[in-house]
Amino acid sequence: MIKGLAITPPILGRISIGKIVEKNGKRVPEKDDQFTLTSQIQNKEGWVKHPLDEQLRAKAPNQKLRSIPIRMIFNDPELNLRAEYTLFDRQTGRPVCVGNGETCQRLTNQGIEHHPCPSPDLCPLAQGGLCKPYGRLYVNLDESDELGTFIFRTTGFNSIRTLAARLSYYHAASNGLLSCLPLQLTLRGKSTTQSYRTPVYYVDLTLREGIHLQEAIQTAKEIDQKSKLCGFNQNALDQAALQGYGNLQFEVDEESEMEVVEEFYLGDAPQQNVKKEHDSSQVKDLQQGLQRSVRVVN
Repeated sequence: MIKGLAITPPILGRISIGKIVEKNGKRVPEKDDQFTLTSQIQNKEGWVKHPLDEQLRAKAPNQKLRSIPIRMIFNDPELNLRAEYTLFDRQTGRPVCVGNGETCQRLTNQGIEHHPCPSPDLCPLAQGGLCKPYGRLYVNLDESDELGTFIFRTTGFNSIRTLAARLSYYHAASNGLLSCLPLQLTLRGKSTTQSYRTPVYYVDLTLREGIHLQEAIQTAKEIDQKSKLCGFNQNALDQAALQGYGNLQFEVDEESEMEVVEEFYLGDAPQQNVKKEHDSSQVKDLQQGLQRSVRVVN
């Protein structure tokens, strides 16, 4: 295996609660009050929606997509949700420093150095809001590809803290059968003094509508037993993912680095090479191919 190569879960699409818009000549993040599912293709109008977006939206009240049925691929919570403090280079979009609040890896002219990580508030390098939490949640939405994922990226403390807590709690309550639980992503809103009483939206992880915890745990046990009888090895899958994560130095998708920088620094990042345009016929062919192949998790 190539050392330093990011071996992360295969990504089929993206989950977002906002988008990048152009205002006064700058590209800035604009939050939304619902989820949007997109493919990994962009055209002149932005990210191309994934066929699952329309399928799920048709079932949602007022076609507002505020919950998404999902399942986790891994039992280990930390394999499903990756989160660190991250400081990006605004010019290149590449990470400069990645830390966990105790230690960090920092890219210098001499290579990668290891330093203490005192958290952004106490780190001289992070002053001015340059370093922020960066979380990536990998979930499965598509039964036709049980090892493929949709990724939700966030720099929000509320989403990261809530998702980390829920994953940990469900893992403990189910005796480690996190990947077998019927879960859903739920969009929630709250107002704070920092938001000047306007709603701030964040992502929560819950059991699916109408399912109680005891029922979900019983279902998880049955799924786990059936999977083992078929020869499925969840422990080996988790171990393979752990080894893949351990192979990399900075866990960032190079194709999405400039997009992440835009979200981090509110449009102050360079605007060149941010939007990739694709031939409309290729995009149309891709959408039709996706439409034929996807089946939403149920």
